[in-house]
Amino acid sequence: MTTYSELFRTENARLTEILETVEDWNAPSPCAGWTVRDVLDHLIDTERDFLSQHDIDTGSRPDTAQDPAGAWKTHASRVQHVLDTAELAETSFDGFFGPTTVGATLATFYGFDLLVHRWDIARGAGRDTKFNESELDLIEKSLEGFGENLYMEGICRPALPARADADRATRLLARMGRDAGWQPAVNA
Repeated sequence: MTTYSELFRTENARLTEILETVEDWNAPSPCAGWTVRDVLDHLIDTERDFLSQHDIDTGSRPDTAQDPAGAWKTHASRVQHVLDTAELAETSFDGFFGPTTVGATLATFYGFDLLVHRWDIARGAGRDTKFNESELDLIEKSLEGFGENLYMEGICRPALPARADADRATRLLARMGRDAGWQPAVNA
C-alpha cells in the first residue's frame, strides 16, 4: 500500500522534473492571467497556508524571484518532512469533506493540485507531460468529490466540451476548463 509520504514524493519528483526545464518563468500558463511563476507561487502559498492553519511551521517562504525551481525544492522538502513525521502527518481535523488528516490532505487534495498544475506549468513552458493511470484515478476521484464546488471562483473555469472519443486525460482536463491542446502564444 502506498503511503501519503510516497504519493507526495512521486508527485513532487515528476513536478520537479518539469520545473528544472522551465526557461521562461514569465511565460503565460493555461491558467488565465497567470504566468508559469504564478502557478508555482500558488502551489507554494496554498500548501504553506494549509500547514500554517494546523500550526505546522515550514520556515520562511522560499523566494521564487531568483531561483524558482530551487525555491520549490526547498518548500517541497519541508512538506516531505511533514509527511515523513508521523505525529505531524497524522494530525487530524474536520475538513471540508469530513474528518481527515494533514497527511491525507497533502497527498490527495494538494496532490491533485500538484498533478494539474504540473500540466499547467509544462504547457506554459512549451512542454508536454502525460498523466499515468494512477494520476488520472486521483484526478477523477478528486473531481467527483469536488462536485460543483470545482467551479467556484478561483478554482476552475467552467467545463469545456470534449469529444466523446477523446482520451481520458483530455476529458478530465476539459472537465477542469482546460484545453488539452493549449499552447503558449508564439510572438510573431
